[in-house]
Amino acid sequence: MDELFSLEDKVAVVIGGTGVLGGAMARGLARAGARVGVLGRRRNRAEEVAEEIGGTGGKALALPADVLRREQLEAARGVVLERWGRVDILVNAAGGNVPAATVDDNATIFDLPLEAFREVFDLNLLGTLLASQVLGEVMARRSDGGEASGCIVNVSSMAAQRPLTKVGGYSAAKAAVENLTRWLAVELSRRYGAGLRVNAIAPGFFLGEQNRALLVEEDGSLTPRGRTIVGHTPAGRFGEPEELVSTLIWLCGPGARFVNGIVVPVDGGFSAYSGV
Repeated sequence: MDELFSLEDKVAVVIGGTGVLGGAMARGLARAGARVGVLGRRRNRAEEVAEEIGGTGGKALALPADVLRREQLEAARGVVLERWGRVDILVNAAGGNVPAATVDDNATIFDLPLEAFREVFDLNLLGTLLASQVLGEVMARRSDGGEASGCIVNVSSMAAQRPLTKVGGYSAAKAAVENLTRWLAVELSRRYGAGLRVNAIAPGFFLGEQNRALLVEEDGSLTPRGRTIVGHTPAGRFGEPEELVSTLIWLCGPGARFVNGIVVPVDGGFSAYSGV
């Protein structure tokens, strides 16, 4: 049974591996046996996560790069290929919202700056596409002449299926990520073979750097928005970042080799609950 979930000696690159969720995913992949490239804009944070993985017996490599700069992604790809020779897993965990793209109680959709909306789309959608182009090409066109193989896992959101108030740009961008996930799954497997798969995880509500102030007061109590979310989550709480790891390992491992083009919610029941 263990071989269905083993990632022993696989090579993974986690885009956004310096974030709360991406970092948990990077560490989880390493615990499952993968060698992990931790890619993020902050060099010191990428090095910190890589050192954490190394300190627990894993193998990791810091890859400072901006997901929206193709030349930096290509440079990071070169470092991974020089060190480990291939890429088997790509996790697109970079993303998020920007404050200017949030329609709060003092503004309306008519006040939403186009530049901020575009920034959210660039980070979530174009970042996912660019990384899939640069790293996915290694999986599709293997230098050893073997059949195309590998797994791309994108990170979506509850906002994709049920748009959330205030964050219209983020909701629309994550909906686009889900559509791109399904499109890539069909395109890559039909063109390069069934060994190359693309799926997504849609996290429910997890506390991170960007949303903490919206959901939790300084004293640790929930904001009104936080109370609404927890009240709509049958599990009755926010998720823990490590709770994404088992789903990720399943999607990346041999046990999911016939799973392609799906979005898996990890949300404590949020998407199943009608509120009644």
